[in-house]
Amino acid sequence: MTETMISPVEPAEHYIARNARLIDRYRFAYLFQNGPAEPVRAALDTYRNVDGGYGNALEPDLRGHASQPLAAATALSVLDELGPLPRDVLPGLLRYLTSVSRPDGGLPPVLPGVRHSDAAPWWRELTDHSSALDPTAFIVALLHKHHAPSRWRDHATAFCWTRIAALRWIRPEQAVAVCTFLEHVSDRERAQTELRRLAPMLLRTVTMTPGTFRGPTPLDLAPTPRHIIRPLFADTLIRAHLDALQAAQALDGGWPAEHIAWCPGAHAAQRDLATLRALTALRDNGRLGGSTPVRQRTPADA
Repeated sequence: MTETMISPVEPAEHYIARNARLIDRYRFAYLFQNGPAEPVRAALDTYRNVDGGYGNALEPDLRGHASQPLAAATALSVLDELGPLPRDVLPGLLRYLTSVSRPDGGLPPVLPGVRHSDAAPWWRELTDHSSALDPTAFIVALLHKHHAPSRWRDHATAFCWTRIAALRWIRPEQAVAVCTFLEHVSDRERAQTELRRLAPMLLRTVTMTPGTFRGPTPLDLAPTPRHIIRPLFADTLIRAHLDALQAAQALDGGWPAEHIAWCPGAHAAQRDLATLRALTALRDNGRLGGSTPVRQRTPADA
């Protein structure tokens, strides 16, 4: 008798139903059950502040109300899942990004006021609030991907090119932002040139051993088969990491959080995000087969 294989989506659905924040429940429905986009957008709006930025624990490790650049990156990644960026959101978000940018055009991950809020110790105790590639390069990349030009984007793009050209080594926390920037920035020739130079540095940041979830994996840097970074990794290595990712699903249907637990609410939300990221990576690399419906975009999704 042939054993019936259970899709990872089925136990994940139970995990999400029992544990996830409302926004992540709606994201799961949109991504894996052909649900509508509008509930995701409506839930995301509840995290938006009057300054056009996002806070209120959208980024789980930043629990305060105030807007933070990292939360803006999280919001853009959610909007990116839904299709074209909504034009009613962009002006406010760009106004916020302009207001908190440094003179060189870059953004710090968090603003100094974070020390007066509830936040993970590594953010609350941060003393360097200067411009950083993460999250600047990630935010700029998604604006390029969605063809959303602005004065802020152009200035921040110039910052990213200048900072990337000066790199002689890459910290693990920078790697995903740099790879996302190279994937989507409009100057494709320059992106390929920089990739050739950065390739050895990027490879040194990656956890090559499957199942060792310390630092970025090849799937974090190159989440889809056609990603600009994917040729750096052998197909056998990608398959091994996909096997390890699928095997990491816990008995409750979720995936483990990628950060240490510093408060219960943050830890639970990090597990939601890790679960959605894992399922998305498995889907985008053909590991879910026909277990998820093919999305049919409607005008409401645009």
